[in-house]
Amino acid sequence: MKLIRSAALALVLGQAAPATGDIVTQVREAAEARNFTLAEREIQGYRATAGLTPELLEALSWLSRGALQARQYDRADTNAAETRKLAAEILHTGRPLDQEPRLPLALGAAIEVHAQVLAARGQRPDAIAFLTQELAAYGHTSIAPRIQKNINLLSLEGKPAPALDISHWLGPKPTPLAALKGHPVLLFFWAHWCGDCKAEVPILARLMQTYGPRGLLLVGPTQHYGVVADGDASPEQETPYIDQVRRQYYVLLNAMPVPVSEQNFLRYGCSTTPTLVLIDRSGIVRLYHPGAMTYDALADNVKRVLIF
Repeated sequence: MKLIRSAALALVLGQAAPATGDIVTQVREAAEARNFTLAEREIQGYRATAGLTPELLEALSWLSRGALQARQYDRADTNAAETRKLAAEILHTGRPLDQEPRLPLALGAAIEVHAQVLAARGQRPDAIAFLTQELAAYGHTSIAPRIQKNINLLSLEGKPAPALDISHWLGPKPTPLAALKGHPVLLFFWAHWCGDCKAEVPILARLMQTYGPRGLLLVGPTQHYGVVADGDASPEQETPYIDQVRRQYYVLLNAMPVPVSEQNFLRYGCSTTPTLVLIDRSGIVRLYHPGAMTYDALADNVKRVLIF
């Protein structure tokens, strides 16, 4: 699957997505402060003057996310549904979802919120069914990894780990996951532009120093994003740049095989970096965690899989 660069980066960067004007900032700040009346008033005023725009949808999505965080599930779901309805109106005109980053960011968030509301209400099977339906509809767009991430959050733990594409790699040659059974394996999905990934390096190095002698293995999948420090790049240009970043910032993890594949990120739903996945000796996922983790939190999980 080929992702549009700007939309893909907006999704993986999450809150660090490109600035989209005052309405998004105002609504996000109001929602984070749980002033939902103000956020709704800002949206109504903007829509009266600007009409239906991607900025409007992104603002609506922040309102739904804020309400979800506040556990106001009716409000969250209502605004997520409105975001999805308006996105469908825009897409019905023939506009590609990934023409710019704001529309996929808003739609992806609205899909995520509805699924999380269903799960919070005890309707996990319905949430998974909904996400599976949306993945079928948007599987060739930039929001596919985000949808898969939410499916994985609800269903991957306790299931066999999906295979990794290891046809291209940096560092030591990776071994297929199936051949690593008998060892617990920690997957560390990272991106060359990701500051949180770099901050996780000393944590993982310490973890491997402690638990590597007891059998823990570390694999660090990454992917192409179509960008380098100087701007857009082809895979042929980006690959050596990724390796340069690996050698400079990941030297403490130089024994870590690094498969390079967009398919791995889609399969594991890695719209957030880092994403950490812990697999037990039998090849079963015991931890699926989008985002950084502390040493203590990781060590607690590793100790549990080492027991078996």
